[in-house]
Amino acid sequence: MRFDILTIFPQIFDSYFNESIIKRARRERLIDIYVHDIRKFSLDKHKKVDDKPFGGGPGMLMTPQPIYDTIKHVKRFNSGPVIFLTPDGKQFTQRRAERLASRLIKQNKRHSRKKAKPGLILLCGRYEGIDQRLRDNFIDEEWSTGKYVLTGGELPAMVVIDCLARLIPGVLGDEESPEEESFSKALKGKKEYPQYTRPATFMGHEVPDILTSGHHKKIKEWQRKKLR
Repeated sequence: MRFDILTIFPQIFDSYFNESIIKRARRERLIDIYVHDIRKFSLDKHKKVDDKPFGGGPGMLMTPQPIYDTIKHVKRFNSGPVIFLTPDGKQFTQRRAERLASRLIKQNKRHSRKKAKPGLILLCGRYEGIDQRLRDNFIDEEWSTGKYVLTGGELPAMVVIDCLARLIPGVLGDEESPEEESFSKALKGKKEYPQYTRPATFMGHEVPDILTSGHHKKIKEWQRKKLR
């Protein structure tokens, strides 16, 4: 599965995507992540990517030309939708991630190597946002990872990729790992049940007896009752 990130701060992603599960998934080519510096596509001699908004107002807006040309370049390799990460977008949820991952996995199986690969193009805004003409004409969808405001879309881009990547077969060590997690379809959108590990007693607090009983049917029943 291919992810293309459009940003003016490409180095932000270096650490996170080169550690742990995501690093292994990239090494095994289960996912491909490409980060594109929007500034490189600016036609301004100083590589400027922002300007004052028409009509006045606080802050600066990202100008349309560099972003449009970056999208145009990336579309040669990625046939997926352009997603603008913004607080007022549609809420990105586990159920949405599951449906999207399933669709992308199927599309990639049918993919011809002669064509652009199906995936996602994630646009990270900065400053006060991007020119509305981009949102109206060149953005396919707008997503939000929560009802809060950040300094840019880079953190939401990491969240989206991390969430989707772990739903791809082979990314997690245990094939069943993503099946019964909080908010998953298998748990009917509920939070996962409490879990415990050794030692059985810690600082005077003990693990529930049912979990050490060895009675698998009753353990399953307990787990279902504890879904939140």
